[in-house]
Amino acid sequence: MTLLAWAVAWLLDYWFGDPPHWPHPVRWIGNLITVTQRIIRQFCKSDRALKIGGGVLWLVVVGATWGVSWGVLYLANLLHPWLGWLVEVWMIYTVLAARCLSDAALDVYRALKHGTLAESREKLSWIVGRDTSQLERPQITRAVVETVAENSVDGVIAPLFFLLLGGAPLAMAYKAVNTLDSMVGYKTEKYRAIGYVSARLDDLANYFPARLSWLLLTIAAFCLRANPRQALRIGWRDRYQHSSPNCAWSEATVAGALGIRLGGPNTYFGERVEKPWMGDEQRGVAIDDITRTIQLMMLASLLALLLFAAMRVLVLGIA
Repeated sequence: MTLLAWAVAWLLDYWFGDPPHWPHPVRWIGNLITVTQRIIRQFCKSDRALKIGGGVLWLVVVGATWGVSWGVLYLANLLHPWLGWLVEVWMIYTVLAARCLSDAALDVYRALKHGTLAESREKLSWIVGRDTSQLERPQITRAVVETVAENSVDGVIAPLFFLLLGGAPLAMAYKAVNTLDSMVGYKTEKYRAIGYVSARLDDLANYFPARLSWLLLTIAAFCLRANPRQALRIGWRDRYQHSSPNCAWSEATVAGALGIRLGGPNTYFGERVEKPWMGDEQRGVAIDDITRTIQLMMLASLLALLLFAAMRVLVLGIA
């Protein structure tokens, strides 16, 4: 029944994604982060105090997310096993973000194909933290490819990894870890101190999933007739060409699979951030690289599901 719940949740995400008007735990987690951060900033003024407060923020948000998820699932199972199963499916479905990521990327893709540059910049701004106001079409395309490649880890592979380790509650707790990093884990003046713990622990949580993405995306490149040899080679060669210890694993692998160059300097919240390049520029980035990257991400997510399901059967002997 557990593996059936995984498969149903994955299919629900593939078919429906995240309907904008449906209730979603990540929005609730985001609200909790906003409120808790506001309270902490009232009492913590120095950088040292904000770092400690950031640790408290992490414990409150991640602990509450795991505890509530475990409690809701436990109560649902007490009422009826099928209700518990449905709640488990719903929780897993909400932590997966492949379709949501794909839809957001395709919005930019369609704007680049048929819309204006201003529309492309606006739609890109919805999915990246960098300043998009001055970007040209190749830069916008590269930003979308990077976003899809990077988020193939924290959007699908990592939630499935923690699902294997600790079931739906731990997958939900991982989503809280990732949401904290996306909201406060920036190296800007405003967030550098309070987001320090969230950024470091997000790096730790994604350590193994990021490295798995190198192999999964390479296999996906082979299946989709991209360039798996380059994906494997450049994914390994440029794996540390990023300020994050994890992001370059997937981004460099996709760059190698497509034969393009990703990365480079960007502007975040008015501050220029220098980033190294990943990949070899065998050709210029093309708009259709967005759809190719989505295909790589989707197939890698399916491979992750199959891998972790097989591990559960082989290691635990249960399905």
